[in-house]
Amino acid sequence: MLNALVVIPARLASTRLPNKPLANICGAPMIVQVLRRAREAEIGPVLVAADGEEIAAAVRAAGGEAVVTDPDLPSGSDRIAAALRSYDPEGRYATIVNVQGDLPTIDPAAVRAALAPLSEPRVDIATLAARIVREEERTDSNVVKAVGSPLSATRLRALYFTRATAPWGAGDLFHHIGLYAYRRAALERFVALPPSALEKREKLEQLRALEAGMRIDVEIVETVPLGVDARDDLERARAILEDRKQ
Repeated sequence: MLNALVVIPARLASTRLPNKPLANICGAPMIVQVLRRAREAEIGPVLVAADGEEIAAAVRAAGGEAVVTDPDLPSGSDRIAAALRSYDPEGRYATIVNVQGDLPTIDPAAVRAALAPLSEPRVDIATLAARIVREEERTDSNVVKAVGSPLSATRLRALYFTRATAPWGAGDLFHHIGLYAYRRAALERFVALPPSALEKREKLEQLRALEAGMRIDVEIVETVPLGVDARDDLERARAILEDRKQ
């Protein structure tokens, strides 16, 4: 019913890990490993939105589809919107799932879970979070917290996202996972909006949608996927995928 297309934004520029999408993980470039996990979710076709031919060529060599987008686009959301317009000008796909290109070990079930909140017609954007279990993450500004009203044991209606420790008081805190499912019209509306005041202050793009009155619901999953940002993360990803081969 949701007629989904998975789009993976990928760019070569990275200050901490240059050429990150092409880093070898268990015999394949990282972007190809992400492509495989997205395909394993089995929710629809998978497209890579690349910032240049080098990434696109690696994807195509692995049998995937890629669109080359302007390398100067300001965000992954802008990149997936541009790729979508190029790949699907007829509007065949009503739902766009944005899987970050640095999640080579993500559980395909988590990708599927991002679609669940869109069963509610009033939801514009769906995303994921996991309960924080490590005490140090509660105060870590690099761990974005999703703050929302509980709708069920596994879902929140998002009220805010923050790098601060929130909400105050006893109870669970939720680690936001930057994987999104957009209704197509919501994605187009979102990228047409200017950056908002709170978005710029917190450096969190999703606040632009909330400030514009868009509804974001959060599906609660069990674990936070490993994002590859540095050399140590790359080694951990290799170890995880090697273990899965056993």
